[in-house]
Amino acid sequence: MKKQPDHINDDLLVKFMLGITTPAEQQSVEAWMAADSANAKYYEHFRLIWDESKKLAAVSTVNEDDAWKRFQQRVGANENTGGTRVIKTDFSTWRRNLAIAATLLVLLGAAGFWFMKSSRPQHTVYATNTVRLDTLPDGSFVTLNKQSSISYANSFAKERHVKLEGEAFFNVAQDPGRPFVIRVNDVTVKVLGTSFNIKSVNGKTEVIVETGAVEVTKQHHSVQLQRNEKAIVTDKDDAPVKQSNTDELYNYYRTQTFVCNNTPLWKLVDILNEAYGVNIVIANTAKRDLPISVTFSNSSLDSTLKIIALTYGITVDQQGNNITLK
Repeated sequence: MKKQPDHINDDLLVKFMLGITTPAEQQSVEAWMAADSANAKYYEHFRLIWDESKKLAAVSTVNEDDAWKRFQQRVGANENTGGTRVIKTDFSTWRRNLAIAATLLVLLGAAGFWFMKSSRPQHTVYATNTVRLDTLPDGSFVTLNKQSSISYANSFAKERHVKLEGEAFFNVAQDPGRPFVIRVNDVTVKVLGTSFNIKSVNGKTEVIVETGAVEVTKQHHSVQLQRNEKAIVTDKDDAPVKQSNTDELYNYYRTQTFVCNNTPLWKLVDILNEAYGVNIVIANTAKRDLPISVTFSNSSLDSTLKIIALTYGITVDQQGNNITLK
């Protein structure tokens, strides 16, 4: 079997689940899982196969004694090896573990290993403190906002699957024969070729279409979105809610421009808080819904606040990252 990243191989993971690793081996596996979320996911797939093996072991025709001897020979473990930690247990429990391990070895040698390899994301891109651009295997472009990530296979087959956490703008390459599918929380976005923005934060997912069309689905409920339309889905919703989209503020992290078109002040403030990592509060509630039509291009936060103050006759009180509009 192929070794996993950082020299962790499948045989060692089996030993880890059986509890027969040496202290050094156990520490190595635990460190490997903690080093990368992809490693932890790979181990969880191992556990899934293990659980399925429990069901199959009872009816398996595999000779577990022979399989177990082959496994011991491969990993260099036997009862006389002083470096191997053996767990004392009753005979029936140990025999059951042997049957499970034997079945697991067969599964990993065939369909089980293929399942784990094909279902595990092969490539993950993170954007931590800066916006990041990425090109997918099909030529599609993705702009990741800060504190976001995407995972996808190294190559796309019949379908192009991507998993998103956070926010990203997608410019999807045309390929009618291979649908482009994005999974974010429990929401699925399916497209053939278009550009759109997806944002997921605090249990709320927002999909805004810039060009083309997309389908947004949750729990078998779908809505079709065209240009200048959006869908809102929260954790409590059973279905996406379709709305019109009237501004371009969602694009700020990609264009470095804040475009307001009759945008209520509270919405601009929310985006400024997100973009600059500050806490702006509108103290005068009567000003919250007042519209603003202006474009801030590559502006500093100070200059933006000055224009807001002049437009609305607002006083800006700033104490570090805490800003109050009075």
